[in-house]
Amino acid sequence: MSVHATARIVATREGLPVLTGEGPLAVRRTRATGPGSRVTVVGAMSAPLGGDRLAIEAEVRDGAALTVDAAAATVALPGRAAGGVDASQPEHACYEVRLAVGENAELNWLPQQLISANGSDLRMRTRVELAATGRLVLREEQILGRHGERPGTLTTRLTVRRADRPLFDQELSFGPGAPGGWDGGAVLGGHRAVGQLLIAGPEFEKEPAKPRSLGENAVLTPLAGPGVLVTAVAHDARELRRTLDEVLLDAWW
Repeated sequence: MSVHATARIVATREGLPVLTGEGPLAVRRTRATGPGSRVTVVGAMSAPLGGDRLAIEAEVRDGAALTVDAAAATVALPGRAAGGVDASQPEHACYEVRLAVGENAELNWLPQQLISANGSDLRMRTRVELAATGRLVLREEQILGRHGERPGTLTTRLTVRRADRPLFDQELSFGPGAPGGWDGGAVLGGHRAVGQLLIAGPEFEKEPAKPRSLGENAVLTPLAGPGVLVTAVAHDARELRRTLDEVLLDAWW
């Protein structure tokens, strides 16, 4: 039997009036090291499995600040066989992330890695609505297969709208169910870790960033709006995190 679960977070200047989770999505208030509130997502059971439908909603209201992280990586696993004509075909899992950042508000969305285990099939969709004076730091990291195994099928899409206008929209597909060439030299080149860091905020209107290389396997690209995107590939999760963390700690932003 598949799991349907939603976690919801609402942050205001006064705190966290809404903090609820279901099934595998447990959310806990944790000690903040910076301004505003901090919430940690704690996996309460193995998920997502094939057929599961999971969602996280986070709303940061005007003037509030929120950091969301996770206690552990999310592992997409093979699921139960779907019914119907071909009962041997596992049903894909879905993971929806819906984020809203108000005026003069700030959201740091910093989950742990998403691991695509062999045999899994996950469709992940992240949507962000960012107010004109809101600020967003969003990190995504995908690890294609556990140690020594082939990856599952993973499709992710990230859409960011700022002030009701498109800022960023990108879809990535990896694994045996993805179009051919995903592992070639023009895409991953044999690497098994891929990630991106998106930073958007009004400070980029005053001083837009310039494109630059961040080593052999990472690049910083200004968005067509007030923000930047850092894209990186790496051989493993540790190398990928080190690259993205260096950008977060860099004084340029």
